[in-house]
Amino acid sequence: MPITLALSKGRIFDDTLPLLASAGIEVLDDPEKSRKLILATNRPDLRVVLVRASDVPTYVQYGGADLGVAGKDVLIEHGEEGLYQPLDLKIARCRMSVAVRADFDYASAVRQGSRIRVATKYTQIARQHFADKGVHVDLIKLYGSMELAPLTGLADAIVDLVSTGSTLKANNLVEVEHIMDISSRLVVNQAALKLRREPVRALIDVFGKAVGA
Repeated sequence: MPITLALSKGRIFDDTLPLLASAGIEVLDDPEKSRKLILATNRPDLRVVLVRASDVPTYVQYGGADLGVAGKDVLIEHGEEGLYQPLDLKIARCRMSVAVRADFDYASAVRQGSRIRVATKYTQIARQHFADKGVHVDLIKLYGSMELAPLTGLADAIVDLVSTGSTLKANNLVEVEHIMDISSRLVVNQAALKLRREPVRALIDVFGKAVGA
């Protein structure tokens, strides 16, 4: 049975390919052109499964994959128990921030003991951030464009990933607080690490060397 690496389409997949390539590992199918969800590599002992970004930790935790690459944001939201995280791959970098409408007085809205409405996909991160500030929040979970929430009056603020900030600017929103920097981590199934120690360790080393380089 080959070692299985779980990746999500898009930026994480694209940023992981050069790390694998540095060890001579190539994924043989292009996920943008193929409908396959299990992709072969040029090594018979390694395959890639394509899953939703938010599902990567679940696949790894329950053994659907031996290893995976997931953003720190996804790992915090999933809960990090049961996952070994040997490496920060330093890819797919961005930041988690609080943003509001440009005309919203955030500073007075979050005075100690106040209450605001916050829209986000990242409820764990948002809850913890505002709890640390002593601010009560009503969290509204959204999956689509967060920027709409303050513009339509659904929420006072949003907590979301920001890379360039151009989407915020285009929608007349401003970043008012930086919560944390986000990058993608290698996560490993703990049973696989014990039962398939040699090949799994070898792949961790591949990533480690690529990041070091």
